[in-house]
Amino acid sequence: MTFDQRPAVCVLGTGLIGGSLLRAAVAAGYPAFGYNRSDSGALAARRDGFDVSTDLSAVLRRAAEADALLVLAVPMPAVRQLLGEIAVLAPRCPLTDVVSIKRPVLDAVREHGVAAQFVGGHPMTGTAESGWSATDPELFRDAVWAVGVDEGTQVQPWLRVVRLALDCGSVVVPVLADEHDQAVARISHLPHVLAEALAAAGAAGGDLAIGLAAGSFRDGTRVAGTAPDLVRAICEPNATALEQVLDETIAALVTTREALRADGSLGDVVEAGYRGRTAYEQRERWEIRGIVPGTDDWLGELATAGRRGGVLRAL
Repeated sequence: MTFDQRPAVCVLGTGLIGGSLLRAAVAAGYPAFGYNRSDSGALAARRDGFDVSTDLSAVLRRAAEADALLVLAVPMPAVRQLLGEIAVLAPRCPLTDVVSIKRPVLDAVREHGVAAQFVGGHPMTGTAESGWSATDPELFRDAVWAVGVDEGTQVQPWLRVVRLALDCGSVVVPVLADEHDQAVARISHLPHVLAEALAAAGAAGGDLAIGLAAGSFRDGTRVAGTAPDLVRAICEPNATALEQVLDETIAALVTTREALRADGSLGDVVEAGYRGRTAYEQRERWEIRGIVPGTDDWLGELATAGRRGGVLRAL
């Protein structure tokens, strides 16, 4: 596909992720437009030269006429309402999302009868800021973008989602919805909860503790600066997986406390943590090659490759 042939993209929700995606898509040469619920958000986008409306019905009719790729870029609690409108006004449009969990979105898409064109997506990027004013067309540069390969995924919408992710500067990791949600509970949702607990513990120490706080407190609490309602919208829909990893983490902390009581040591947690951080710093992403979408067991092969650390850098 040449630069001039990029198909239309319609972003539904122009907050940090959706708005940044709209900016990135336009910068990459896509004819792109969007919807935002709030007048202020839509107006801010239009002032910056982007085509954003608060009229959802009109936006969806336009998307249907253009065969635009619809991108759900709203918190999970708002997904079902949007899907209800999409099922009526743009049911044949290819559809993806940027929601931080995948299984509940996939289930909702199936319930609304638009699963045939759906491909789950989750760019693993963001900041503690929110709203149009925080958007950045470079937000996805060198980021990992999880793209679904669940049973029933169709080739053409999958290719459109992957191309968009790649054109925004990301690398693509093929994932199954349930495995994605289990993984992000560990590396995204648990860090949010721990950052909140750490920030609260620091504040409980009063002015002296906060006055002495430096790099370790700053880095450990960075995501605690995210608006509480947004944290809830990100983490709470993944409650089952998050509960499991919280249980594991609490057990590790209890073991550490008992070791301190017994002999004044931190036990195994320091070594285990060091190994985990080292694994993160030394991770190697190998490029997935030779799997042709639409042939044989392409979905299963891509899921296996993504599970083993493979990424797509090109199609």
